[in-house]
Amino acid sequence: MESKHKEPLGQSPISVSPLWDESRQSWGMYPKTTSLVSPLHWRGQEFSESSQDKHPSLSYLPFGRGRSYGDSCLNDKNILLGTEKLNHFIELNNETGMLKVEAGLTLKEVLEEIVPRGWFLPVVPGTQFVTIGGAIANDIHGKNHHVAGTFGCHVKSLELLRSDGTRRVCSQEENTDWLQATIGGLGLTGIILWAEIKLKKIVCPWISRETLRFHNLKKFFEYSEDSDNKFEYTVGWMDCLSQGDDLGRGVFFRGNHLLVKEAAELKVKQERIKTFPFHAPEFLLNRLSMKAFNTLYYHTHPSKKSEIVHYRPFFFPLDGINHWNRLYGKRGFFQYQCVVPYEGSKSPIFDIIETFAKSGLGSFLTVIKTFGNSISPGILSFPKPGVTLTLDVPNEGQKTLRILEILDEKVVKCGGRVYPAKDARMSKESFKHYFPERPAFEKYKDPKFSSSFWRRVT
Repeated sequence: MESKHKEPLGQSPISVSPLWDESRQSWGMYPKTTSLVSPLHWRGQEFSESSQDKHPSLSYLPFGRGRSYGDSCLNDKNILLGTEKLNHFIELNNETGMLKVEAGLTLKEVLEEIVPRGWFLPVVPGTQFVTIGGAIANDIHGKNHHVAGTFGCHVKSLELLRSDGTRRVCSQEENTDWLQATIGGLGLTGIILWAEIKLKKIVCPWISRETLRFHNLKKFFEYSEDSDNKFEYTVGWMDCLSQGDDLGRGVFFRGNHLLVKEAAELKVKQERIKTFPFHAPEFLLNRLSMKAFNTLYYHTHPSKKSEIVHYRPFFFPLDGINHWNRLYGKRGFFQYQCVVPYEGSKSPIFDIIETFAKSGLGSFLTVIKTFGNSISPGILSFPKPGVTLTLDVPNEGQKTLRILEILDEKVVKCGGRVYPAKDARMSKESFKHYFPERPAFEKYKDPKFSSSFWRRVT
């Protein structure tokens, strides 16, 4: 696997195309923004000599595929630098599993190349439609955090382009502090041009999956503790509207890469990609409809089931529905992900879930997982030891914002934090509590780079 560049990477100049106005929104469809947008190219004028002279007061932000849920990927009334043209494979060492790629490639594009060669990405999130640069900038995590940590744990080196035109190779041997600032740095340290990642060896594209139904939150933790030493991947879907003895009931999924070589001969069923055709009308987004969905989803799963599935539906089930975010209507939705300490039956997660269940709000998709003890390498990385909860909450204006603020108060009180990549509304005060490391990060931030999120929380 070789670079498609005629010039050696790192010597080719990078430029921005002419700018144009364009409305942009994140996957949560809130907030609505308008930015000047320009794709990056490997030719023409140097980035530092291009449009900065024409727009000296505007800031820059790299933009991948816009799969962040909040405004960390938005730069309202400023400039977005599209990375879709930085989409080349550079090198794969099939002996060591070291992969070097440009930052604009999506995880889907990478997996399609490396899986047939017997490799897999060390960490993947719930969608394959994010870029390598975005995975690093948000230090993504997945179902295997308890054994593999975050994506940034497996990034061996990267090249960073600053707004002044300087380039810096950051690795675990040189400029390590810059590597730590860029991992989880929300795209604010500069443009990631390429990255070198250590892959995971696999035999085939199949996953041995077990599905277990749990009737309350206590049972989820029992399954989680029992599974962490036996299964590489674990996660739970939760009925966030259940209360009382059923508080936190849900479905537990766990799995391992299949090791049987003969499984490589299994045929992949043709995937049927469906499309959610329109924005759901607001009257469908109510507590009654969400309660019905949660109840149906819970009861349609058996008490226990074992099966062999392809990696795509196991890791990326929602990718089978194009524009599934339209389910939440034109007003969009908030995704709220927090991590709090796990202290057994006294864990604050019980109080947080109960508060949301009684709030009058609802969520179609609620995910719960325990994080391992791995320390994330990024200064502003989100994961920490504990239990993480993710809620998709329809945007009902001030009602929704107030409940999420109440959850914030509980997260702050117990020493937890909320994920910036998923956020569209946290306050400056909350961000200060969640990430006391921010002052240490500031010296690495590119002075010409900013985002809607960063301006809101600093």
